Formats: sequence, C-alpha cells, structure tokens
Amino acid sequence: MEWSNNLAYVVGLITTDGSLSKDGRHINLTSKDLEQIQNFAKILNLKNKIGIKSGSYGNQKKYYNFQFGDVKFYRFLLSIGLHPNKTKTLGKIDIPERYFADFLRGHLDGDGYTYSYWDRRWKSSFMLYTGFTSASREHLLWIKQKISELYGIQGALKYNGRSTYQLKYAKKSSISLIGKLYYHSKVVCLKRKKFKIRKALGIISRQAGMLKPVDRHG
Repeated sequence: MEWSNNLAYVVGLITTDGSLSKDGRHINLTSKDLEQIQNFAKILNLKNKIGIKSGSYGNQKKYYNFQFGDVKFYRFLLSIGLHPNKTKTLGKIDIPERYFADFLRGHLDGDGYTYSYWDRRWKSSFMLYTGFTSASREHLLWIKQKISELYGIQGALKYNGRSTYQLKYAKKSSISLIGKLYYHSKVVCLKRKKFKIRKALGIISRQAGMLKPVDRHG
C-alpha cells in the first residue's frame, strides 16, 4: 500500500470511528456526518451502499455506516498497528512523519473536538481549545509525544472520568497545531469542524492581528 496524504487521513478516521471485523477482511466506518462517510468512500474509490444505524440508546436512526471487504487493505491496517476490538488496547500507529498531520486531521474529524468561548474573568479574552479523545491512554500518549517531537507543541493528557482520556491543547498551542493540520485550504476534512475553527480563528485574528492558519494557502 502506497502512502499518500489522503490515505493517512483515512487511517485517522479508521483509528477513531472505524473498526476491523474479526473475519480478516471487512472494515467499517460509522459517523453521524454523511460528509465524513462520503469523503472516506471517495478517497478509497468505493461505491458500496451507505447504511443508517441506530444509536446506543433508543431506536432513532442517527449514524451513517459504511462497510467494505478488502483483505489486502485489512492486512495493511494490521501491519501499521490497528486491530479488531482496538478501543482500549490501541497503541502507536506506524505513520510516516510526512503524513502525520493528515492522519491527525482525520483523528480530529473522528473523535477530536475544538471549542471556544469568551472568558469573562479577563478583559477581551477569547479562549480556544483543541482536543483528542480515546479510551486508550497509551494511544494518546503516543500522539502527544509525536506532536511534541514533530511540531514542538505541548498538550495535557487527562482522564475525563468516563472511561476515556483527553489530550487537550490550549489557545496558543491550538493555533499552532491547527496551522499544521490545515496546511492547505484544499485538504480533505469535515467542513463543519473547519467552519467552526475558522470562526474562532477569525475572532482571534481580529483581536490580535494574527493571520488565520487555516487560510494561509489557496
């Protein structure tokens, strides 16, 4: 399997919202965002039917589901560190450093988040946080180390008390990290998350005269 920016992004999605069946062949991706599934299928050049499945509670159908079989791709995913029932046992993923930003953007679009708000304790203080979640502490420790090694950006890892861990980056670190992940205006990503980030960066930009990292190119 030949690495590319888009393949690394897909691996990021599978690492978070995907799963490998025990049959050694099938790969599944589940997301509440149809666009996420469509991006996934387009990158892999797949035409399989997109299904809809119920959430964990109640019968309301909320999630889009995409499954396909590919023994070669399945074995490739195994070779880089993914495996069935990976939720709490996931460790490092063997991603070439030049594609780590794409992988991490997929990770953010899967189980990551950003949020921002005005901190009323300080005059004109607008806060921005970027975070990654996982049930595997070892996996997030690996991400934390790679971000530090590759970009010199430091984050904090905490247990959130609900069987998952969070790797969180505060305002200055978030701005730097976002600039690495959205290094070009045309990178594949979930548009609603990018829009949310651009909105927050726009506020920060107007405050401090900063250049918005997500819009530096294109």
